[in-house]
Amino acid sequence: MKKLTHINQKGDAQLVDITDKAITHRKALAEGTIQLNKDTLKLIQANLIKKGDVLNTAKIAGIQAAKKTWELIPLCHSINLTKIDIEFNIDKKNNTIVCQSSCECFAQTGLEMEALSAVSIALLTIYDMVKAVDRTMIISNIHLVEKSGGRSGLYKREVKVKPKKAVKTKK
Repeated sequence: MKKLTHINQKGDAQLVDITDKAITHRKALAEGTIQLNKDTLKLIQANLIKKGDVLNTAKIAGIQAAKKTWELIPLCHSINLTKIDIEFNIDKKNNTIVCQSSCECFAQTGLEMEALSAVSIALLTIYDMVKAVDRTMIISNIHLVEKSGGRSGLYKREVKVKPKKAVKTKK
């Protein structure tokens, strides 16, 4: 098992020393899902939520979260982000909204936490804006999809697809 970099030899928390690390172009992509009531999803799509434009507000909240991650997570470095993009994909069949956040920078350390924070806060903002009409919402599956740059290079999440069961047909 790898040594934890945020713990010193005494076992105390520490900010990782990145002084000697090279500045590289770094990217991170994260995503997460919120499941809603079918009627709530319709209200969001029709922009009929009293608090305002849910997805646009959630996008702005996600961008703010990425920029302020170092203030929220104690041992994160402050990073000068060069790009933050947040997209929402509505899945009517499953009554879900999938949020994806991509972040980029030139830095000495990665920005996975920024992408994950953006997704988390964007989804929480959706929850906050529609909780008056739907308290059944479930936020789930927040995860890193991909990251690149730095010493460790490219990481892509492997999605293991379960094979579909064979369907028996009558002859």
